[in-house]
Amino acid sequence: MTHPFFSLHTHGFLRVAVASPKSRVADPAFNAQRTIEMAQAADKRGAALVLFPELGISSYAIDDLLHQSALLQAVEAALGDVIEASRALFPLIVVGAPLRHRGRLYNCALLIRRGEVLAVTPKTYLPNYREFYERRHFASGAFVAGEEIGVCGQSAPFGSDILLEAIDFKGLVIHAEICEDVWVPIPPSARAALAGATVLLNLSASNALVGKSDYRATLCASHSARCLSAYLYSAAGQGESTTDLAWDGEAMIFENGALLAKAPRFAKEPQLIAADIDVERLTAERMRQGTFGDCADIEAGATAFRRIAFELHAPLDVDLGLLRATPRFPFVPDDEARLAELCFEAFNIQAHGLRQRLQATNIDKVVIGVSGGLDSTHALLVAVTALDALGLPRANILGYTLPAFATSAQTKANAWRLMRALGVAAHEIDVTPACRQMLEDIGHPAARGEAVYDATYENVQAGARTSMLFRLANQNNAIVLGTGDLSELALGWCTYGVGDQMSHYAVNASVPKTLIQHLIRWCARDARFGALSIAVLHDILETEISPELVPSVDGEHIAQRTEELVGPYALQDFNLYYTTRFGFAPSKTAFLAYHAWRDADAGVWPSNIPPAKRVAYDLTEIKSWLTAFVRRFFATSQFKRSALPNGPKVSSGGSLSPRGDWRAPSDSSPDAWLADLDEIP
Repeated sequence: MTHPFFSLHTHGFLRVAVASPKSRVADPAFNAQRTIEMAQAADKRGAALVLFPELGISSYAIDDLLHQSALLQAVEAALGDVIEASRALFPLIVVGAPLRHRGRLYNCALLIRRGEVLAVTPKTYLPNYREFYERRHFASGAFVAGEEIGVCGQSAPFGSDILLEAIDFKGLVIHAEICEDVWVPIPPSARAALAGATVLLNLSASNALVGKSDYRATLCASHSARCLSAYLYSAAGQGESTTDLAWDGEAMIFENGALLAKAPRFAKEPQLIAADIDVERLTAERMRQGTFGDCADIEAGATAFRRIAFELHAPLDVDLGLLRATPRFPFVPDDEARLAELCFEAFNIQAHGLRQRLQATNIDKVVIGVSGGLDSTHALLVAVTALDALGLPRANILGYTLPAFATSAQTKANAWRLMRALGVAAHEIDVTPACRQMLEDIGHPAARGEAVYDATYENVQAGARTSMLFRLANQNNAIVLGTGDLSELALGWCTYGVGDQMSHYAVNASVPKTLIQHLIRWCARDARFGALSIAVLHDILETEISPELVPSVDGEHIAQRTEELVGPYALQDFNLYYTTRFGFAPSKTAFLAYHAWRDADAGVWPSNIPPAKRVAYDLTEIKSWLTAFVRRFFATSQFKRSALPNGPKVSSGGSLSPRGDWRAPSDSSPDAWLADLDEIP
């Protein structure tokens, strides 16, 4: 027994398996036994569903033997063995077999669970070209609907109009099709998905040809993406007849276009792959993508489906782990090649947006505050990229370091080193006198030398800097380039109005802190801004993240450590992604974070993360910082996001622009999210 939080089923995940068993040509008893063995193996792994190949009980490539009564009788006896064995197993078992019905033979998928044949689906599209002659042996199920078929003494729903719906697992609706069905322009599963199916199954034979595997994978991936579904594919393999064809035993599991698991082809041993699909995520995607529902409405009359209800009885008191890659950095790919591509795209999206804004306003200068921190560094690199592309001199970038009460010698020095390395127009204006004057004007205790470092004290500095930048922009016919990032906006970690929340154009507004760190590392690694920039970029990456608004004791070092106040950005960016991209409840976000972050030695790290920063977080830390995220995101910060300046959307993770991905009231209650946090032990 374990707490329900640790069960994948609690959070809408379902473990599914695809089998490529060893078979023997035209030997149903042998094939049934191998099917049972692999179903038992899937059961031990906690799978709720296991898919087998097309005609796996009889073998596929047996041609006219399919019309032999002895073989068909042996198939029915073998199916009886599978049905009986299923009584002791958890998974829904989906097998392929030839079945007789009303004087015709059908190529069928049987969906079997706990001794009951829940449904039988016949193949719709029968290939009759090149090496396949299925119409010689089978009737199409295209016009079979609303019927019943006898199987081993049971009467089961029979037809191409069947969906299986789990009444005790929200969103789980299953549809089966067979091989060629997915190769046609409008597969049966497409209409099934529009009717509500979230898990699509393909029992296939599909012989091996040079290049065919890549095409199959592309077909299944794109189909799962279009249908916003999981797509399971199983092909015939070891032991199938090779009279004229060869078989590779391909087994694949996709979810919304992403490959979750794949078996090695041409394996010597039977293959069983498993993965945990996120049914809740699929239904959330469909709810958000309104055109999917529009298409369902348009196609509503094309096919009427029967919904066959069953109970899954998924256990909530067992910890099965999570068979699914959960990246620590959802905004940043783990794969090196994909990471380089993303960095290139992100930089160019941001730079293109700034170029367009400068051209549209007929302005050729940019004013930017350069603090020596991550955000202003990245925004400055974007500005250089944009002006280089426009053919404008880098001196048109007017960089200002604006020291005040708490500016450290380290960050100030790095700001100067960076501006010089990039060749922009570098300036320094000490805003300390302006800040002191305002504190005196409002009668703040700090003006009398008292160590009162409250929000007023901090925001006087942030406001003085922003006010200075806007006036400099007026004076130089320039625009103020915003430096604040997506993570800060999510946490409300910015000064509203006359502060770092405001600018003429906010190039970082949809770029999270973790991605900014990766982008800067990428620039340093490839020396994209010259050899002189490399050392200072590395120094900036190693500098403690801080707003530098509270002075240190010695005046040299950083006193405020942002991540001690609002949480580690790695965790908070993780929380942000799953909260806004999919609308997950805090408890599910915590479950994913637990599996992503609990073991620093597990999983894949992006290669440019230094070993010292490869840390782990336990569930107590995850819950604590998630609570902080919920309070800041839902209770105190929306008014800042509702008045965002323009800026380009960069990643599919979304933005918080009130004109784009995130529109919310500024006075909503966080109680529903805070209550859900109680589900985390």
